[in-house]
Amino acid sequence: MADTTDPRLDDESRLAEFRRVAAEIAADAPTLARIAIEGMIRNHNPLLKGTAGSAGRAGRQSGNVSELTAIATLKPGGADRLRRIFNLTGGNFDGAQKVSTLHDMRFVLFDDDTRILFATAYDGDWDTYINDFATKIPDLMDLLFANIEGWPGIASAAVKDFIADHQIDAAGWFVANPQVTVVDVRRLQRMETALDAFLDSMASNTAADPATRDALALLSNQVSVPHGVDY
Repeated sequence: MADTTDPRLDDESRLAEFRRVAAEIAADAPTLARIAIEGMIRNHNPLLKGTAGSAGRAGRQSGNVSELTAIATLKPGGADRLRRIFNLTGGNFDGAQKVSTLHDMRFVLFDDDTRILFATAYDGDWDTYINDFATKIPDLMDLLFANIEGWPGIASAAVKDFIADHQIDAAGWFVANPQVTVVDVRRLQRMETALDAFLDSMASNTAADPATRDALALLSNQVSVPHGVDY
């Protein structure tokens, strides 16, 4: 929200602040935007609190999940070399799995193959994330980023300055499940596999009493039904 030094607003509630700032934005917005903002004011749920903050040296963080967006100039022929690497791997970098905080990363070549946009989502703070790349997948980092002008090498003491100098903080950053980390996702996947195996085993257990069978059937139905995200 917008910063204010008006002492009359010191005790303003989150909902009141939202409505005040939204109304200020709507004051000089185009008609369609003003209608949309007025709809946001009417429908805003005060229980859905945003958590966007700083990821550390650069980038934004929501809950446990942070973003990194960087734009840099490519060396001559760099775009072609990167495309060959991406095509060779089919977009699957198994080595990146070693970075247990990495949600995703993507590379976009633009301006007639002269520049690259690198964007990634990860868990935790900026410094720890860069350290993970440097210690766990240094060869992959140099293979890819050596195609960028001025890349000092992942082992260089200057690499963090280089990344930060090319990084642009997101103006807005939304995460659907901000508290769920990569480690959490992998744990939940293991739990799902184990639960499926348990239910399959119990389904063939004819010695189970009726109450147990009914409870297991209910559990199986509950975990197999997908739930929508409409609130």
